[in-house]
Amino acid sequence: MYTDKKNILQLTALLRAHNIRKIVITPGSRNIPLAQTFSQCPDFECFSVTDERSAGFFAIGLALQSGHPAAVCCTSGSALLNIHPAVAEAFYQQVPLLVLSADRPAAWIGQMDGQTLPQPNVFNGLVRRSVNLPDIHTREDEWFCNRLINEALLELNHHVGGPVHINIPISEPFFDFPVEKLPDERVIRRYRSPLEAKDIILEKLQTCPKRMIIDGQCTPQQAKYPAQEQFVILSEYLNNAVRENSMQHFDAVLYRATEETKQELAPQLVITCNGHIVSKRLKQFLRKNRPEAHWHISPDGSVADLFGSLDIVFECTPHQFFEELSLIIRQSCPQIAAYINLWHTQDALIPCPTFAYSEMAAIGRLFEEVNESYNTPVVHLANSSAVRYAQLFPLNSNITVCCNRGVNGIEGSLSAAIGYASASPQTNYIVIGDLSFFYDMNALWNGHIRNNVRILLLNNEGGEIFHALPGLKLSEYTHRFVTAVHNTQAEGWARERGFEYRSAHNEEELKAGITALTDTEAQRPVMLEVFTDKSTDVRLLKEYYRLLK
Repeated sequence: MYTDKKNILQLTALLRAHNIRKIVITPGSRNIPLAQTFSQCPDFECFSVTDERSAGFFAIGLALQSGHPAAVCCTSGSALLNIHPAVAEAFYQQVPLLVLSADRPAAWIGQMDGQTLPQPNVFNGLVRRSVNLPDIHTREDEWFCNRLINEALLELNHHVGGPVHINIPISEPFFDFPVEKLPDERVIRRYRSPLEAKDIILEKLQTCPKRMIIDGQCTPQQAKYPAQEQFVILSEYLNNAVRENSMQHFDAVLYRATEETKQELAPQLVITCNGHIVSKRLKQFLRKNRPEAHWHISPDGSVADLFGSLDIVFECTPHQFFEELSLIIRQSCPQIAAYINLWHTQDALIPCPTFAYSEMAAIGRLFEEVNESYNTPVVHLANSSAVRYAQLFPLNSNITVCCNRGVNGIEGSLSAAIGYASASPQTNYIVIGDLSFFYDMNALWNGHIRNNVRILLLNNEGGEIFHALPGLKLSEYTHRFVTAVHNTQAEGWARERGFEYRSAHNEEELKAGITALTDTEAQRPVMLEVFTDKSTDVRLLKEYYRLLK
């Protein structure tokens, strides 16, 4: 019989799935649920060693003899510290040693409770991975715990062997063992290339006709890989590539789709590659309608379980992956024309928006002019509203799009764009909101700004993105703290820094300002500050989405 602690049941099931068979167990009380569960599982060979100092090295010997990872399990407190010498040896000898430590609940650390000390990350840089498992109460806890265990176990032999630490806080009571069967847990595997997993890929291609590629942020150089005709491809402008079957209005498609249509649009197999995607709606859609399989292409082998359904990480570049996938597909791959046509049909129903004078209108007018330009400009999008509104309007595929989507913060959007422009021969357009601009206004405080810089500053005196959050209701008093209401203008700073400054308060001034902003013969950098009313911006945006329905 096994413990009823869900994190321990997950751990045991995944140890078995990852083919870890030998476990050294040291005595104690807090690790009793671990010892009971491991010893009752017929797939494990358990060894009893009293001294933790010896137990760690005993496990190293097991790993060296078998060529496979071995585990050592201890109770809480100083018992864990006694394994430290073995961890150091395993690190420098590159031995896959798994340390499993029982722990007291975090609330009791430093409270004069027995056998308690800060155990997470106790080995610092001497382990290849250290994770602290949650106590499972919710579905998200369950997913998080599963992901942490998979990530840790994958690191035992990632390129080279090495020690890994999994810390397991165990709350009382922990002497109950009512569970008869271990759960079936999702296992995340890692392969160096598609050819290593050829049989798995062929099976999924046969059984999953609804296949999708989600192509995240990358540079134009990174975006070059063979076209994939047997997939629906979703990408945003930050991907910097337009491919056959690629759809960039998918956020609007999902907004207007009925629940029945969403079920038809939901993929069975998803492949993700490159960096971040902006659309929160797409993430929520795939978390609710989890695909049967999710493969992530990760050149460094890291795990990114964006939809809670990841099962394979391919440690290679997208170019290598799709080249090899094309070879596999030629052998056997059912057609999915109906699924692709469904997405194209839904995509074709999305109208190109037209807005009255507003922040959205300003971006739309700029893109119209940029699309007509004879050179190949670069467009830099700040986070929050700018990067989202940009996706509403057509933008030529030869235009490079940049945005700080690594962490998605507002800081540094202007600085990064100015740095890029300082080394770029192209015209660089920077679309930025007022909070992002004023937060980073010292980006203009240097001597490297050239006449290829064009700034479209959208100023509606506060953080508009907060007004678009569904369900958010603020008191008048709280409103100014959340949305950072202000009445700051950029004219003085822009002129002092040598910019040709223009402003717009209506449609006529916006048209003249966009003309000045897109004048490639300008001898100075140009800034157009567009002043709009926040409530009008929000109203027009909501009206557009109502029309989609």
